[in-house]
Amino acid sequence: MWQLTSAVRFYPWGSRTVIPELLGQPVPAERPYAELWIGAHPDEPSLLADGRGLDAAIGADPERLLGQPVLERFGPRLPFLLKVLAADRPLSLQAHPTTEQARAGYAAEEAAGIARDDPTRTFRDPFHKPELLVALSTFEALCGFRPVEESLHCLAKLQVPELKPTIAALARGGLRAVVPQLLGLGGKRMTELVATVTASASRVVAAHDPEVINT
Repeated sequence: MWQLTSAVRFYPWGSRTVIPELLGQPVPAERPYAELWIGAHPDEPSLLADGRGLDAAIGADPERLLGQPVLERFGPRLPFLLKVLAADRPLSLQAHPTTEQARAGYAAEEAAGIARDDPTRTFRDPFHKPELLVALSTFEALCGFRPVEESLHCLAKLQVPELKPTIAALARGGLRAVVPQLLGLGGKRMTELVATVTASASRVVAAHDPEVINT
């Protein structure tokens, strides 16, 4: 068994207590600890006692550390990353590519010469990103979107005039059109729209219309 020292990612939605307590550090921390990365991801590999990264150790002796079946299927790399997440606020919206999308996108950005640490880069490696969430405390998560026709029906029932551009974008171009349209609203306009939609949805639910519950 190897003792690992693992890196922490700091994001605004993180907790100032959960991960620091896990690591035996003073709490509350000065900044929010969002993710503890335990693994061999090249951006933040766990470190062995001798200072080597786990990725380097695996690269030096992959068959012994991974086993032949894993090596044959995934190559000389640890094919997963364990993250300990501590969320005090809602996380950002995430979209993960399929294997084919990841390979194509990575190849295109490599060919375009976009540096891997460039903030505008989308594909930093050629691997897909399936995730498995194991909740250790109460945690609410949403996955995927309603079919477009169902979403249009629900949004229309809310009868919110401010949603007309959103409904038009969804009807015209589906999710590819509506998601950028919503994300481009800006902080104040988004906050106001969310408040208006929430109030309308509450009224509809109060009227016992189950079709728009949890819209």
